[in-house]
Amino acid sequence: MSGNSKSRVRPRNPRGEGDRLRGEILAAAAELLDADGGGERALTLRAVARKAGIAAPSIYPHFPDRPALVLHVMRQAFAELAAWLRSALGEAGDEPQERLAAVCRAYLDFARDHPERYRVMFGGTRNPLPATCDPETLGAPGSLGADAMRILTDCLAGCLAAGRCTSTDPAADAVALWLGLHGLAHQRAVSPSLPWPADIVQRVTVPLSHLV
Repeated sequence: MSGNSKSRVRPRNPRGEGDRLRGEILAAAAELLDADGGGERALTLRAVARKAGIAAPSIYPHFPDRPALVLHVMRQAFAELAAWLRSALGEAGDEPQERLAAVCRAYLDFARDHPERYRVMFGGTRNPLPATCDPETLGAPGSLGADAMRILTDCLAGCLAAGRCTSTDPAADAVALWLGLHGLAHQRAVSPSLPWPADIVQRVTVPLSHLV
């Protein structure tokens, strides 16, 4: 185990600050993913508790079992992805095609910089939603990427409104574009030594976006 994954000594939260402990548990889980490279298998309740500096039973009031913890980690990772995309939009200016390109680059950057979180986001969806999870507060696994997809759809709609693309269904084309980005992100991760063309991102995204 790497030095970054050592357990910490954690002071007790004041009474009534259980939400802070919940956040610390999720942060510890994310650190385990990033530090150990073990993917979802690294997220045992015992390992997360040790990383957070707490006793394992302290996790149960917040996450009743391991699948519940993994799904909340997925939820947090999708929220982080959406935040990356929004940040890219904030720096992209007003030109619709450049805004779309910035979002696509940000998506790929997130997958590159957080490979284990990215794998859990999509590989972890094989896990069924536990009966102990509250759907109202968690959201079904299939809906976790809705914010990121909405950003892609809005960018495509902006290109269409500006006469910069020929899409007849921005929502459907956003799904196709996401599939292209996801495939590229995956292949870059598993085949980094391939002679990737310098303009591979444009080769993937421009046709799928119907840009003109």
